[in-house]
Formats: sequence, C-alpha cells, structure tokens
Amino acid sequence: MRTPARSLVAAALSAALLGGGLAACGSDDDTASATGDQQNSQGSAGASGGTTTAALTAKGTGNPFADAITAAGHMPMTAKALADGIATATKMKGSATSPAAELRAGLTHLLTEHVYLAGMAVATAYHAGADSPEFKLAAEAVDDNSQRVAAAIGTVAPDEEEGFLTRWRSHVTDFVNYAVAAKTQDEAGKKKAVANLSAYAKSSGTFFAKISGGTMKAADVESAFNEHIGMLAVAVDAFAAGETKAYKLLKSAAGHMPMMATYLADGVDKATKGEGDPNDEASTLRANLTDYLTSHVYLAGVAVFTAYTAGADSAAFTAAAAAVDSNSKDISKAVGSIAGKDKGDAFYASWSKHVSDFVDYAVAAAGSDQAKMDAALANLNAYRSSAGAFFETITNGTIPSSAVEEELKMHIETVAGVIDSLKAALVK
Repeated sequence: MRTPARSLVAAALSAALLGGGLAACGSDDDTASATGDQQNSQGSAGASGGTTTAALTAKGTGNPFADAITAAGHMPMTAKALADGIATATKMKGSATSPAAELRAGLTHLLTEHVYLAGMAVATAYHAGADSPEFKLAAEAVDDNSQRVAAAIGTVAPDEEEGFLTRWRSHVTDFVNYAVAAKTQDEAGKKKAVANLSAYAKSSGTFFAKISGGTMKAADVESAFNEHIGMLAVAVDAFAAGETKAYKLLKSAAGHMPMMATYLADGVDKATKGEGDPNDEASTLRANLTDYLTSHVYLAGVAVFTAYTAGADSAAFTAAAAAVDSNSKDISKAVGSIAGKDKGDAFYASWSKHVSDFVDYAVAAAGSDQAKMDAALANLNAYRSSAGAFFETITNGTIPSSAVEEELKMHIETVAGVIDSLKAALVK
C-alpha cells in the first residue's frame, strides 16, 4: 500500500459525514447532576481567565461515548480552517477544500475514530462487563460510527451501502468476540475470530476492487485490512492482560488508518475522475492536522477514562498520559514543519499546558470541586487567546485570531463535556 509522501499522517472528516449524539449515559439523576455542574461552571470562568473571550460552558449529555464523537467530530472542521489558511498564506500547492481533499479527510477520520471507539468499548467491557449498561452505550457509539462509514461508502456506491454495513458490522462483532476470548484466555475463540476477520479482509479486497473498477487492487486492500486487524488485535491483547503498553499500541493501530484511507481515497478519486488531488500538499496538510486533532480528543478521553477507573496515580494512567503527550509532540512537529522548529517548540509548551488544564478539570470534576473546575476552564479560556494570536502571527493574518478562538471554544466546551459525562458514568 502506498504511503503519503510527507511524514505526517493523514485524516479529516467532511462536515456532511458527521453524526449526531446518542442517549444519555447513566441514570436520569446522574445526567441531571452532570448538566447542573456544567451550567454552574460557566459563572467565573470568563472573569478570572484574564481574557476578553466569552465564558465557557461544558457541553455534555451524560453519555461519554456520544460526547466523544461530538467533540472529535468538531476537530476536522478546525483542521480544515487551519489548513486552508496556512495553505493560502504559504502558497502551498493544491487545495485543502477540494472534493478529493474532502474524500480523503472523511474516510480517514471515520476509520481512525473506528479504532479509538473500539478501544474504548473494549476497555469498558473489561471494566464494567460486556453485559453492562455502560458497554451497551459504548457499543452503540461504535455502531454509530459504522453507519457513518457505510454512508460514506454509499456516496460512491449507493447500491452497495446496505451490504457494506452488514459486513462491516459483522467484522465489529468479530472484534468483540476476539476481545471476550482474549480476556478469558480462550485461544480457540481468538483463532475463530481471527479467521472470520481474515475472511472479511479478503472480501473487502474484492469489494473495493469492484467499486473502483480495478483501480484498487484486491490484494492491496486485503493486506491493508489484515494489517489493521493485526494491530488492533495486539492492542486488545495488551488491554486484556492489563499491560500499560496497550495505550501506545492503540495509538499505533489508529495511526495506521489514515494511510489506509489515503489509499482508498486515491483509488476512488482516480476511478471517478474526481476534482482535485487527495495527495497534494494542501490536502495532505489538512489530513495531517485533522488526524492529530481527532486523536487528541480520543486519547484525552481514554486518559480520563483510565484515571477514573484505575486511578490518577496508577501506572495505567501514566501510560495513557504518555500517549496523549506523544500526540502533542506529533501536532507540534506538524506546526514546526511549517512555521519553524522554534515556533513548533513554543506551540508544544502552550499546547501541553492546555492538556494539563484538562487534567486539572478532570481531577476537580471527580471530586466535585466546582472552584477548581472553574479555574481550569478559565485557564483554557485564556489559552484560546494565546493560540489565536499564534496562528494569526504564523499566517501573517490570513487566519484571524478571532476565528481560532471560536474554533477552540467548541473544542474546549465539548471535551469538558466528555469529562463531565465520564465522571457521571464512572465515578460513584
């Protein structure tokens, strides 16, 4: 399978492919309590943040999995805006907004999200049980993603959407069966699941070769799917064994998906003679930024999940936090490749601080410490201004500070909502 020319990995999501929320997690009382906390948290945030931006309000439903989809689903739009502005300012070749860029972006976000939601579902099954209400909600989130993957395929091959969804759901079920077998050390069950997944990889090769008119080779697609299956299975094994390397392995499994999506997008684009080039510089920049920003949201969610289930002083949380920091370095390198290493390093220091503020918010939420939650939101509010000024500077005003601040408002409020919902679901 061909990989992108640049070292940065690709991803994004077309706004048309974004899905909606799911039912609230936990009891009605839990949800009401979480909503009340969110409404109360807006009071002092703006005043104490040292910024002229509006106060922030955590936006969550009580269902952490649906909220994670919402929070991550906003990031591709942020990446699109940043990539378009940077591409314009630097006179980069290509277009960040062409149909080809949209195609590459949409597929990559959905496939990357698939891995993270699968990982969160497995972790939930291992923590709360595969027959728990929490796992049911996690499984619904995975299926929400499945339906959107099928809808994306349906835009290219409408007659194949229903059959694709059936087969895709079947491979998700095989992953669930693998996870259950891994936890119970059922080697026969694992082998059966792997055999089913391998058969799915083969059928996927045939499918994509068909809808692309042979532009995509069946063997190449099969190989890509088998690599996906192998990498996610290794991560599941590590979660089942309680190994801290599971978080790094999950990030690696998700990191493979943008390359798969780039290959698929390239094949479909050539077969349909679409407008634009999914591999041009601007398209690649948009894809890279969205991959990292989407992963940021999910890795942060996984880290908070781990803190609430294993403890913020556990080895598991240390490993989850390390995966978040690795993602922060990925983003900073992407910024540095455009603005220079010094600015990339400066971005890393500022970005890492905003990650720490999210951790502070999560710790405060666990203890229902409203004052500290407000303080963390105030710090995050202030970050919006500094980040806006940064991007306005490196693009010579092409991206206005106010636009970045508005994008980050949604990011911060939705991630804070994920944290509140995780607290309502997990902290008893």
